[in-house]
Amino acid sequence: MTKTHRVTFIKGDGIGPEVTQATRRIIDASGVRIHWEDCLAGAEVFKKGQATGVPQETIDSLLRNKIALKGPLATPVGFGEKSANVTLRKLFETYANIRPIREFPGVPSPYKGRHIDFVIVRENVEDLYAGDEYMQTPGTAQTLKLITRKGCEKIVRMAFEYAISEGRKTIHCATKANIMKFSEGLMKHTFEEIAREYPDITTQHIIVDNCAHQLVRFPEKFDVIVTTNMNGDILSDLGSGLIGGLGFAPGANLGNEVAIFEAVHGSAPKYAGKNQINPTAVLLSGVMMLRYLNEFEAADRIEQALAVTLEQGYGTRDVKGDSGDALSTTDFTNKIIDNFGKTSSFWPKRPHHPIKMPNVSKAPDLVHASSKVVGFDLFIESSLMANELGKSLEQLVQGMPVKLKMISNRGVKVYPSPGTTPDVVDLWRCRLMAVNDEEEIEDEQIFKTLGVIRTQHQWMHLEKLRIFDGKLGYSKAQGED
Repeated sequence: MTKTHRVTFIKGDGIGPEVTQATRRIIDASGVRIHWEDCLAGAEVFKKGQATGVPQETIDSLLRNKIALKGPLATPVGFGEKSANVTLRKLFETYANIRPIREFPGVPSPYKGRHIDFVIVRENVEDLYAGDEYMQTPGTAQTLKLITRKGCEKIVRMAFEYAISEGRKTIHCATKANIMKFSEGLMKHTFEEIAREYPDITTQHIIVDNCAHQLVRFPEKFDVIVTTNMNGDILSDLGSGLIGGLGFAPGANLGNEVAIFEAVHGSAPKYAGKNQINPTAVLLSGVMMLRYLNEFEAADRIEQALAVTLEQGYGTRDVKGDSGDALSTTDFTNKIIDNFGKTSSFWPKRPHHPIKMPNVSKAPDLVHASSKVVGFDLFIESSLMANELGKSLEQLVQGMPVKLKMISNRGVKVYPSPGTTPDVVDLWRCRLMAVNDEEEIEDEQIFKTLGVIRTQHQWMHLEKLRIFDGKLGYSKAQGED
């Protein structure tokens, strides 16, 4: 008698119930013993007035079971509620999003025959997706891009451990560190540091736009790509386009305590209830779940039956179009079950081993470094032009221990004037530094300066400028000395 696994089952919105039920049928038919615990999240919960989209009953179920199979959830666009998908990932610190990209037999693609087979390991909880946004002025929005050393370490270690679990030999780290030298640069530096612990794996850093370019030209050269949250979101959708579309894009959200398995695609409400959607993406997410549960034999059985079904020429509407050859979701599911025990000639079995989850402390990440506050950036809302605002600030801080170094607008230095006239908005970054470059600015001096400036100007927020171990901890504006 095999072990019975308890799994939280979230059917999802739109097409979710159809593809998750198909997956559930196939997994049950494989012989794995699973107790499915049905729970809600997403649209039905939002309609009841719960802003998170995730009820306490679902949270409690996941706390008990530690594992979920989830359908796509509808996300409100442009108003109040948070994404229930993101809420679930963050609540349970499922910091690693694993998205395999693999060529399928019988599925039309411009890259057919190129033997595409790589995995994107995407950081899953921070970066721009931390969701810290502010309207600084009525016409200027701000999103904080939060990248942490701890977050980078966890996702990088996961990429190496995942590569080992599947016998993969090469990892690319894709960042935009050439532009975002602190945030994306932190991912690059962490990757290069940790890579030394895995000498048997070949590693390479790649600029993310070049990575996208190379994925379109030579996708077969990639094995594992580890990257930050938004980069991974974009690259994984690009990857699914290489092998037949989002209907073939599975995913896993892994944390040290909870794992949530879901397809990359959305809820596609216009196709809901038509029984014509491809369940492959959710099914392969279920296969990933089985491997996570160490049910390797059942996972291989399902994967091989799917490949054989596709080799036989069967497919749903996304593959066959509106021709009479397209199978319904139900019939496609039945074909897969009928092909249990058969082996694909196209898709050889890959050896899989249990993943060794990274062991990173949950305590606050304290990086010890000497530091000194040498100035502060004050963001001011003003309808004045750069020269007027600059002269006003210089007059206000005259005789104080700080001086106005420069003003930038939309990242470009505009005061003192470099001689150019870029377009400006009503949010100005005013950089104030210690008069004596050797001195540190104290909080009391900052408060006093604010008190003077606020008599004539509306300030929005403030960022301290710090030096850590002798290195600048802040970026310079375009054109700043």
